[in-house]
Amino acid sequence: MQLRRKLASLLTAAALALQAAAPLLAQQPDQVPANAPRIEVTTELVLVNVVARDKNGNLIRDLKKEDFTLFEDGKKQQISAFDFENVEEQAAAGAAEATVSGVAGPGTLLRSDKKSPPSLDARDRRLILLFFDFSAMDPEQIDRSVDAAKKFIQTKILPADLIALVSLATNMRVGLDFTDDKTKLLASLSAYSAGEGQGFDNGPTGSSEGAAETSGSFTADDTDFNTFSADRKLLALQSLMQALGKLPQKKSLVLFSNGITQSGVDNQSALRAATAAAVKANVSIYSLDIRGLQAFPPGGEAQSASLHGQSAYSGASVLNDLNSNAASQDTLATLSSDTGGKAFFDSNDVSAVFSQVQKDSSIYYVLGFTSSNPLKDGRFRRLKVQVNRPDLKLDFRAGYYAGRDFEHLNRADREQQLEDELATQLSRVDVPLFAGSAFFRQDDSHYYLAVSLVIPGSQIPFVTEKDKDNATIDIIGEVLASGKLPVGRLRDTVKLAVDSTRQVRGKNVQYNTGFVLSPGSYHLKFVVRENQTGRIGSFETDVQIPDLRKTPLKMSSVVLSSLRTPATSKKGALNPLVRDQMELVPNITHVFASDQHLYLQYEVYDAAKGKNPAPAPTNGASPTATDAPPAKAPRDSVRVLTSIEFLQGGAKIYESKPVVASEVTAPERKAIVFQMDLPLQTLKPGLYVCQVNVIDDVAGSFSFPRLPVLIRQPAPAPPPAAAYSSR
Repeated sequence: MQLRRKLASLLTAAALALQAAAPLLAQQPDQVPANAPRIEVTTELVLVNVVARDKNGNLIRDLKKEDFTLFEDGKKQQISAFDFENVEEQAAAGAAEATVSGVAGPGTLLRSDKKSPPSLDARDRRLILLFFDFSAMDPEQIDRSVDAAKKFIQTKILPADLIALVSLATNMRVGLDFTDDKTKLLASLSAYSAGEGQGFDNGPTGSSEGAAETSGSFTADDTDFNTFSADRKLLALQSLMQALGKLPQKKSLVLFSNGITQSGVDNQSALRAATAAAVKANVSIYSLDIRGLQAFPPGGEAQSASLHGQSAYSGASVLNDLNSNAASQDTLATLSSDTGGKAFFDSNDVSAVFSQVQKDSSIYYVLGFTSSNPLKDGRFRRLKVQVNRPDLKLDFRAGYYAGRDFEHLNRADREQQLEDELATQLSRVDVPLFAGSAFFRQDDSHYYLAVSLVIPGSQIPFVTEKDKDNATIDIIGEVLASGKLPVGRLRDTVKLAVDSTRQVRGKNVQYNTGFVLSPGSYHLKFVVRENQTGRIGSFETDVQIPDLRKTPLKMSSVVLSSLRTPATSKKGALNPLVRDQMELVPNITHVFASDQHLYLQYEVYDAAKGKNPAPAPTNGASPTATDAPPAKAPRDSVRVLTSIEFLQGGAKIYESKPVVASEVTAPERKAIVFQMDLPLQTLKPGLYVCQVNVIDDVAGSFSFPRLPVLIRQPAPAPPPAAAYSSR
């Protein structure tokens, strides 16, 4: 499988950067240009492990790169990378020597992340991972697995061996990272108990014939559960391969299992993904059926109840048991054969798997090549390795699955791509994406966080169909409380259909959504993908929702806009930006044309009430429902004043007439809603500071939030279409 190796690209980029920056380094050694170009090249390198033996089974150590010839689907490939791993030298060297700080540790691999890369030195070391699938094991099978691993650690482990422990029960857990410390390994193995099994074994499929008698009125159909159980095990293996793939050396995974039964073709996608990930990570899976040699009596095993129907008397029950056992072993055999490992079935001697692992990973050659087939169609490509000595026998895997580009991804894989991008720490920015947010109070403990995503229309490729240009955009996002706990999630597909792509390419595509949250700190991440070429963009930001109960003047965010549209969202009742069936579209860039109107919306909550305040003055701006207070204010009414100022260079350029609110316009939220409309024709193009003045006259509290605003020249009108006449 293909490995994303960037070593060559980094060396190339470093050499080019040093060569280009040599004059600058000579003159200014402590300064690096901020706009220095960065060159990045990604190459797909396929690794093949080859074990060479003579006719007597002895390992061969003296082969060179020129001695090998490698074919992919019958076509000769150029071997670009070659390495020889000799674990026996480390085994002969003995244990690690003590240093000033103690015994030199092997480092970390499974517990490392992208911020802290693996520190494990695996050169000439044998990496063995023991994976215990406890999810469907009986207590007896769990004890047998653990005892076999303990016996291997106590009697057969060599100084070159680094062992790691991983188990799968209700979740996957790393018991111990790679180490050669026998004491730690045995202690971790002793922590596994017979109660680890959680009963995730396969259930019935709806037919009572041949099923155990349980005195039930009907036989349940657990087909969907069986599919989920198999996918769960395969996906656990796939996720484990991502950690193991951080090192190029060969890794051996010993899988202790009591079988994985697939449900028709439903689990094929997960099986293929697991084997492809293992090959990509250079991992060989050695499957061990811990059930050992089994006997299938016609009436069922002693611990099972009597069987329904006539299967026990016709031989059908024995045949069904044999077929079921073979089906559960078939998945294990596929995992082993497709990754270059071996499967061990129907044997009560479980020590053979450890001997085979040590034998296959003692001395081996690593061949790397870049495929001459540029297609990323996800198909299986067969490998064949030849050596120029006829008396040698070579062991290598049969092939690998090629990578798949966006065009060849199916629906499930495309959905998984979005999930993976949302979870990754290093986001892709192929498509520019901008986001903005604003909060409005729903009640004392909940706030509506309005979020807007903006994609430049020039970044969206369109296809023409039925006189219209069509495009689709997938959007996924989540909100994390304190950066860890997910409290909000979004998944949507936006369909664009316009009469001309010019309407979109010259503008932006904006998507508006919202979340109901409590006061606190949140981390927002959104991922968008255009579905023509599969390019992805992402945006992350931190948002703080204040607890307004602790502030003198309780005020929401200030939203700037130049557009109001008819509300079409089903969630309009929750969205404070929707009023009178019209929705205010936030302008997150704060860039306006001088021929536009600037709409502002903000809210004040829990305004203080006073007795017989002075009559409210008339206002000169053009707000909506809040601009016409009664001539005589009622008793216990509120009095909140607001105005808008534009500042430039410390000078006041424009100030609107004050607006006075004397009543609560959104009683259900105890909010006074201000909607201001300011024409921008009187302002010259330039950069301004927009200051919103809000004063609670009764309470004597105030707030003056400021926002940057850029006013530009209006867009020129399109030239008239040229007229043509024929003669």
